[in-house]
Parts: sequence; structure tokens; C-alpha cells
Amino acid sequence: MPSRLSEETRRTPSSSRETKLSRREPFAHQIATTLRDLIIRGDLPAGGRIVERSLCETLAVSRTPLREALKLLELEGLVELSQNRGARIMSFTAEEASDLFEVIAGLESLAAEIAALRLEPADLEELNEMHSRMMAHYHRREKDPYFELNSAIHDRIVRLSRNPVLVATHANLMLRARRGRYMAIVDPRRWEESVSEHEALMTALHARDADAARRAWKRHLLRTGETVCAVLTAAVREPAPLGAGVDRVAVI
Repeated sequence: MPSRLSEETRRTPSSSRETKLSRREPFAHQIATTLRDLIIRGDLPAGGRIVERSLCETLAVSRTPLREALKLLELEGLVELSQNRGARIMSFTAEEASDLFEVIAGLESLAAEIAALRLEPADLEELNEMHSRMMAHYHRREKDPYFELNSAIHDRIVRLSRNPVLVATHANLMLRARRGRYMAIVDPRRWEESVSEHEALMTALHARDADAARRAWKRHLLRTGETVCAVLTAAVREPAPLGAGVDRVAVI
């Protein structure tokens, strides 16, 4: 039986939804961006079947661009399309999370090591500013803006390696792993640990200590992976929403 749209979603003014779909890019790509965010945050839960009509109403879009967006997400491994059963959000298992974060820990720690040696003063100033804003969100317990800045910092450090192969490989893996990072900050204790690990990286970067940067970032990513695996394992044993206050949108 289809779940009801969340109260928050139904109360959202159409202008707010249109803001998310107003970027200068193909309409299907705009919808895919919005759907990707819903999947990452668990609003469209893993394994859930997408109800196209409800989702069209929620996003104020027609079925044609929605279906084009779903095809894009299928290429990213986030959605499974079936001629007879429609669209379904791909599952995200503890085993997959473990494999993903093992590789991502290696890639991002290598990026941190390289970046520590290649950082320009302007790069470090930019990271300082991003880190300060992220910490402000942490102290105010603003989970979504914290997550966005946290992800931006991770991506920025990878780009600061100035290694295009590393950047491209990381971007491809993160299409699926971003769901895991969001799960990790659901746990308040892990959130606090994560902030300390970010502080350790910033200290290493300021000192231009490549080895310390690599070790701090690898420890950070491996711990994140462990937390995600624990959350997913617990969800299998006792199915429940993966985050406090997470709404289920247009799924069965």
C-alpha cells in the first residue's frame, strides 16, 4: 500500500520546490539531482519502489522528465528500472558499504597526503573558511547544511591533489557512498568523533605534514565506513528509519 507523503513535503511551497529545479541544466538532470538528494538522505529508502504519480506531484513535474531522470540514476547505480515492476531504489548493504569505504579511505587519504604538499596559501585559506562554517553548523546541530559542507570539504581535498585520475575515480565511487556518509552522522557519538578527525586533518595540513594528513584521513574514512556498516546491519536486524525524523516520500 503506498505510503502517504510526509506532512513536511506536502506543506512545502511550490516555490521552494521550484528553487531546487531552477538550475541552468537539462530538466531531467535537475530532477535527477533532487532525487539523488532524497535517496542520499533516506527520504527515498533503499529497496523502496517509486510511485511515479506521487513523486510527480511532490516535485511538480510530469512523468516524461521524471522517467528520464530515473534512467540517469540507473546509470549511477542508485535506481533499478524494470519493465514490469517500475523503478526501485537500489539496496545498500553492509558488505557494499565496507567495500566502498575501504577503497574511498585509500583514495581520500592519498589525496590528503598529496594535497598537504601541494596546497597553495589560498587553498588553505579556503579550507579554513569551509571548516569554520562546518563547525558552526555542528555546534548548532544543523545536520543537513553540515553534511553538505562536510561533503564539499572531502571533495575539495580530493581536487587539491590535482590528480585528474584520482578525482574522476573518487567522483564515480561517491555516487553510491554519499548515502553512507549521511547515515554516519545520524549517530551523535560518531558525529563528535568525525569533527575531531576533521580537526586533526586541518592541523596536519597547516603543518604541511603529509604523513599525518594521510593517517588522519584514512582513520576518519575507515571509522565512517565502520559506522555505516553498523547502521545497515542494525537496520536488517530491526528494520527502522535510518535517521531521526527522516520522512518517507512517494514510495511503497
